[in-house]
Amino acid sequence: MVKIRLRRLGAKSAPFYRMVVADVASPRDGRFIETLGHYDPSKHPQVVQLREDRVIHWLSRGATPTRTARSLLRQQGILKRWHEMRHPGCGGAGVAEGAEEAAEA
Repeated sequence: MVKIRLRRLGAKSAPFYRMVVADVASPRDGRFIETLGHYDPSKHPQVVQLREDRVIHWLSRGATPTRTARSLLRQQGILKRWHEMRHPGCGGAGVAEGAEEAAEA
């Protein structure tokens, strides 16, 4: 099974992270398949840079993000775009638009 997770780098009191695709059996800072971007929580504001096309590629191939990785993907809007690609026309707004059109008629 493949996961999208964070790999810790940096000094003892100044960590930064790389978002990587790795096998579940690999250790946190061990072997990985591909680097998707980086996250630096020590900067203000926090720096998150991800390669969206590669993240969507791995999500579509079945990679599961960890809780923290999912949170970062949600903050960047990548999960929403991936969901919209998988389910076109489904966004919750369609129900409200249909109700407004029926009320106008």
